[in-house]
Amino acid sequence: MATAPFVHARFAYSLRISNINKTPSHQTPVLPSSSHASPSSSSPSSSSASNSGFTFPSGTNSGQRHQGLRARAMSTTTDGKSISSMGTSKNDPDHLLVLVHGILASTGDWTYAEAEMKRRLGKNFLIYVSSSNTYTKTFTGIDGAGKRLADEVLQVVKKTKSLKRISFLAHSLGGLFARYAIAVLYSRDTYNRDQHGDLAHSTAECSQSTSFSKGGILAGLEPINFITLATPHLGVRGKRQLPFLLGVPILEKLAAPMAPLFVGRTGSQLFLTDGKPNKPPLLLRMASDCEDGKFLSALGAFKCRIVYANVSYDHMVGWRTSSIRREMELNKPPRQSLDGYKHVVDVEYCPPVPSDGPQFPPEAVKAKEAAQNAPDTQKTVEYHEIIEEEIIQGLQQLGWRKVDVSFHSSFWPFFAHNNIHVKNEWLHNAGVGVIAHVADSLRQQEASSILAASL
Repeated sequence: MATAPFVHARFAYSLRISNINKTPSHQTPVLPSSSHASPSSSSPSSSSASNSGFTFPSGTNSGQRHQGLRARAMSTTTDGKSISSMGTSKNDPDHLLVLVHGILASTGDWTYAEAEMKRRLGKNFLIYVSSSNTYTKTFTGIDGAGKRLADEVLQVVKKTKSLKRISFLAHSLGGLFARYAIAVLYSRDTYNRDQHGDLAHSTAECSQSTSFSKGGILAGLEPINFITLATPHLGVRGKRQLPFLLGVPILEKLAAPMAPLFVGRTGSQLFLTDGKPNKPPLLLRMASDCEDGKFLSALGAFKCRIVYANVSYDHMVGWRTSSIRREMELNKPPRQSLDGYKHVVDVEYCPPVPSDGPQFPPEAVKAKEAAQNAPDTQKTVEYHEIIEEEIIQGLQQLGWRKVDVSFHSSFWPFFAHNNIHVKNEWLHNAGVGVIAHVADSLRQQEASSILAASL
C-alpha cells in the first residue's frame, strides 16, 4: 500500500513525527452506530471538579504536584496569544495526534496504524508516535511513564508552532500513561472553547457537557479526542481482568504479590496494591481530581472520549476493565460487524452519571492492608470490589463512547490484544476494520471541531 510521505524529526527522545501531505478525496463519513447508541443531550453533572477528591484518612501522603511540567504546559506555544489568533501556513498541520504504545512495546507497534492514519486523516494532522517509554521503561510506574510522556509532548508542541488541537490514541497500558500525562499537561483557565461556541455540544455524542469539560487546555492546545484500545482502566485485579490466568482463584491470588517482581512498580499499580495502606491506589486517584493532579478535569476537557474493548480472546486485558463496566453490565455482544468495520460489533454512548466522585473509606483502608499483608481469596476479592466500584463511579462522571470489538470469526482470535491495533500488518491484520473505525471517528470529530471554531 502506497502512503503519503512523512517527516521524521528527532528531539531528546528521538521523536517520530508524521505529517500528512495529501488530503483524502472522499468526504467524512457518518459513523454507524448500534441500536444502543443514543444522541447526546445536555446532562450536567452535579459534581464539580473540586468535589471529586477523596476522603483521606489522617496521615495520608498528599503526593507530588509536578508543578514544573504544568507551568511549562500552560505557557507552551501560546506566547501570550490566544490559540485562535496564531497564524499558520496553509499547509502546516494544526492537530497533533499522539500515539502511545503499551507494555514492553515500541514505536514499531504503530507502523500500520500510523500509515493508515496518514492516508485517511488529511493534512491538518501531525501524527506523533511516542518513544519515551519503550520496552522495560514501561515497568517504572504509570506515574513515571506519564511524566515522561508529558515532557515528550511538550517538546513536540514547542517545535511545532502551528498546532492548535491535540488528540491521543493509546493501546493497552499506554492508555493509563496517557491519562496521567494529560493531567500533567492540563491547565484550566488559559483557553475557553465557549468563546467559539460549542457546536459539537449539540451535534456529537461525545460532547456531553459536564462541570469537568468547560475550558481547559493541554500543553496550550485544545483537547479533542481521547481514545484507548484495550486499556485496563480499572486495573487487572479481579475475576478475568487478566484473562490468561483463566479465572482460576489461586492464580489470581498469587498474581498480585508476584507482579512487582516481573513488571516493577507498574505491576503493583495495576493490581491496586501500590502505596501505604492508608493511601488510595494510583488508579483510584486517577479517577478524580486530587492533590496529585486534575485527572478527571483533564479527561473532561476532551470533546470526545472513546474506549475500544475486546469482548473475548484478549489474554491480557478483560472486557470489563477495558470498557469501564461492571460485571452486570456485560451483556452478550452482537456477533455481526458494523457495515464497513469488520470485527467492530457495537457502539454505545454512555452519558455522564452524577456522583460525589470516588472515595477511599475506612473499610477500603482495612481491605487494602489485608490484601497487602495477608492476602487470601476473600480479602482480595473484597478489596477489589470496593476499589473497582469507586473507580467506575469516578470515571462515569464523564460521558464515554464505548466500542465493542469481537475477533471470534478471525483466523487468529487469540491474538485479539494485538489485533485491535494491528501490531503487525501480516500477523494481526484482523484489526484493520478497528483502525478504520478509529480514523473515521477522528475525522468526524475534527470536522465538528473546525465547523464549531468557524462560527
